[in-house]
Amino acid sequence: MWSFLTPRSLAGQVFLLQLVVVLLLIATAVVVLVLQDRNRAIREAGDQSLAVAETFANAPGTAAAMKSKDPTAALQPHAEVVRNKTGVDYVVALSPYGFRWTHPDPEKIGKHVSPSYGEALTGQPHQTTFDSSLGKAVDSTVAVFDEKGDAVGLITVGVTVDKVAGMVQHQLPVIYAAGGVALLLAGGGSALVSARLRRQTAGLGPVEMTRMYEHHDAVLHAVREGVIILDGDGRLLLVNDEARRLLALPPQAEGRPVTDLGLSPTLAALLGSGREATDKVFLAGDILLAVNVRPVGPKGGSVATLRDTTELRALAGRADVAGGRLRLLYEASTRIGTTLDMKRTAEELAEVAVPRFADFATIEMDESVLHGGEPTGASTDLHRIAVEGIRDDAPLRPVGTRMHYVPGNPVAIAMGTGRPALLEHLASADGWRAQDPERARRIIEYGIHSMISVPLQARGQLLGVVEFWRSEQDPFEPDDLSPAEELAARAAVCIDNARRYTREHITAVTLQRSLLPGVLPELSALEVGHRYLPAQAGVGGDWYDVIPLPGARVALVVGDVVGHGLHAAATMGRLRTAVHNFAALDLPPEEILGHLDDLITRIDEDSAAEAITGATCLYAVYDPVTGRCVVARAGHPGPALVAPDGTVTFPDIPVAPPLGVGAGLPVETAELRLAADSRLVLYTDGLIEARGRDIDVGFGMLRDALADTRGATPDDTCQAVLDAMLRTGSSDDVALLVARTRLLDPDQVAEWEVPHDPAAVARIRAEATDRLEAWGVGEAAFTTELILSELVTNAIRYGESPIRLRLLRDGDSLICEVADGTSTSPHLRRAASTDEGGRGLFLVAQMSRRWGTRYTDRGKIIWAEQDLDAGASGDLGALLLAEL
Repeated sequence: MWSFLTPRSLAGQVFLLQLVVVLLLIATAVVVLVLQDRNRAIREAGDQSLAVAETFANAPGTAAAMKSKDPTAALQPHAEVVRNKTGVDYVVALSPYGFRWTHPDPEKIGKHVSPSYGEALTGQPHQTTFDSSLGKAVDSTVAVFDEKGDAVGLITVGVTVDKVAGMVQHQLPVIYAAGGVALLLAGGGSALVSARLRRQTAGLGPVEMTRMYEHHDAVLHAVREGVIILDGDGRLLLVNDEARRLLALPPQAEGRPVTDLGLSPTLAALLGSGREATDKVFLAGDILLAVNVRPVGPKGGSVATLRDTTELRALAGRADVAGGRLRLLYEASTRIGTTLDMKRTAEELAEVAVPRFADFATIEMDESVLHGGEPTGASTDLHRIAVEGIRDDAPLRPVGTRMHYVPGNPVAIAMGTGRPALLEHLASADGWRAQDPERARRIIEYGIHSMISVPLQARGQLLGVVEFWRSEQDPFEPDDLSPAEELAARAAVCIDNARRYTREHITAVTLQRSLLPGVLPELSALEVGHRYLPAQAGVGGDWYDVIPLPGARVALVVGDVVGHGLHAAATMGRLRTAVHNFAALDLPPEEILGHLDDLITRIDEDSAAEAITGATCLYAVYDPVTGRCVVARAGHPGPALVAPDGTVTFPDIPVAPPLGVGAGLPVETAELRLAADSRLVLYTDGLIEARGRDIDVGFGMLRDALADTRGATPDDTCQAVLDAMLRTGSSDDVALLVARTRLLDPDQVAEWEVPHDPAAVARIRAEATDRLEAWGVGEAAFTTELILSELVTNAIRYGESPIRLRLLRDGDSLICEVADGTSTSPHLRRAASTDEGGRGLFLVAQMSRRWGTRYTDRGKIIWAEQDLDAGASGDLGALLLAEL
């Protein structure tokens, strides 16, 4: 039996293999058929049970029978008829609550079943496969619905899988017959092959066999590759001439263990082990051998081939070096200069060079270059801005050190000539060691032995210098100068770009800071807090301002010029200057925004550079006497108002188009009445708008942030709002202005209705003097009498009723306001020596800190503001003497 299972002839082995394959195929086919038949039977059983269940459920009268008084009597006969005719195992009718109405076993009628019918009550048929006492079975459950669509019962039908199986019994004989035919064919084929092989080898004699061996031996010894054949014990069976030469084997090497041939221990161990190996490199004398080992034969023999790769290795090493340098330069082109920050660019240069090109790298820059200025090129004083190394304990000077290179130092020489300096052996570089002998000694003792210094040059200007140091790698060679220069050149261009960007950025920031208000004025009407945060991208065009107005009023302004850079900052400065000029004319908010709209349009028309893509502004005027605040806005977000009780609202302010696109459309205003201790919050859109966040969400966040600042000062309110709204920074500028309102004490305001009669001036003057005495500023009475007499007399003489006089005391200021019903404005002039009049308004101007005219809906107001701390009476006497 064993000899039959282990035939020696090739034909017998092929026949045995074919026999095994045929038997495996037959077994596989039977298993597949059985599985397919089982699956098909389950599907057919499920289809049959589902069809019977749906037919019975949808049959006329089924729903009515289930709703009858005795469903069992109505349904049981029909269920048994259906079961017998269809061949299913059971047909069971259930109530919606799971109680049986029918069953092949009458004893089970009325009993409850497990709740697996819930899915069927929704109108979806429910099927389950389970193991019953008769084998695997399939159960299908469907619901019965009445005409209203309500489930009145369930029909469940079960079928055993064995009732629909049986295909395999019909196909097995065919499979067995096919397998027998295949075995007969395999046996016949094997017999034919065996006979053919015997015929083909019968004519081969010793001569032919010898010739064949000679041919093989000639080829074996002629190839330029060493071949060694060993047995399972590691003894040398055959070796060709090339193997003898490469390994320097003795003449009688065959038959000896490979470990006795004088080979290196590692090579001998590999050859003797018989393990498979591919291109393992070993040193044999001055030759590098690539060894391949393949096990052969059932007794553990092996064949090894050997190739001389010394020359190939040298070429490959040079190619690897060149390829490594190319990869280094490519990586430098992608990793250096990712930002416009000089320090970061220098760090990227060091990170690229270490450890692939050098073990340490240091970069120094000219001090003026670091601040964006032009390099001087005359000084060897540099500032170290980057240090990178394979270890952190190197005795190189750290970042921040100011480096001064003496003239004899190779670094200074390289900076002067613009060419790199190579120090292959630092220990023998006297000029380098003379710079700092003690530090040079520590560097050499640390193990740093070689250095290349390369100037960083761009556009013919020296920006700084980079030094590459080696400690663990081989010393630098002249071939390393080229990649060092390439690295430095690429970094220098990026550093110069960053320098010019830094210069422009500093210029823009300086311009913008100079255009924004420095210290806001101290005001009795408002307590103001403010913040300005530039965008992460750089300088922008957001701005704010607080402008004192006559009559103790204050103008609050917030604006935004779209864009960033010098153009936006310059435009912002022009708008802020224009607002100051318009505010000096005491124009109402809507007129100021109208003039700004015209100004932006003219700027765009006259500018040969880029046009203004958009500008917005909000202008508010607050009067502390009445608490009245008039607000107008052009394309700008409306203010937030925090009441004294902490309630936060967003007043409805009519919005006009942004500046420059208004096309002459009128600007509407809104009037707010602000109680004392209210906070008016003005801001730019950078505070509430953010990428990926809806603006309504921003308003909600601002409302919540302000609600949490009840009782806080304006400055604290600003900080709390920024902390809540800008946790991750902002891509746009943010200007924020918070003003806490105050109201003047009614005792600080005096008003009179002036009759249109010159005789009333004396009475008004006397009452005003009494009020000044009550305020404790009687020393200003003479000047005040002169001013109000002139203003009231002019109003009676040239104006129209109603005429009103108002005195305001605001800190160290006394404000006199005379209102009348005409819009004619007086003009200041210097009277000639022969003129009898014309000096009154001149005297008012001289005795006042400032004076002016503002227009109202019903006329005008001429006002004059006195400085209570100045000696007005003495000044007046000197002035009158000068006039005389």
